[in-house]
Amino acid sequence: MTRVWKWNRPVTVREVLEDLRQERSIAYTTVMTVLDNLHQKGWVRREAEGRAYRYEAVSTRAAYAAALMNDAWAQSDNPAAALVAFFGMMSDEQRHALRDAVRMVQGPETAETATTGSAESTGSTGSGTAASVGENPASATEADGR
Repeated sequence: MTRVWKWNRPVTVREVLEDLRQERSIAYTTVMTVLDNLHQKGWVRREAEGRAYRYEAVSTRAAYAAALMNDAWAQSDNPAAALVAFFGMMSDEQRHALRDAVRMVQGPETAETATTGSAESTGSTGSGTAASVGENPASATEADGR
């Protein structure tokens, strides 16, 4: 999938093969089998072009990563604890990206409330989980009494 996303357009087995061969030796049939498997799983669509196919990603790399994170989170028996542990693994740069993402989804005013933890401005008396976005998850957990 990395190669298909990298090209950002429909690609042939030959194109992917030549790209991969810059790094390692690999057989045409191996690349063809992998792309066919990705097609059968629904990750790429293909369109016939002469005797070959052109393969194109069904979703973006970001959407794929989001689906993986969502699946992993859904598997947890304690989603809040899973998020706290996940936030604890994040670098400062990743926390800043998370804050930016919250602003994009909720709008600047709502996101600012979530990152500052101001319950007064929203009238919220919730658990403070939203306040932990971008903060040290351990301190947010302690502040919530969990």
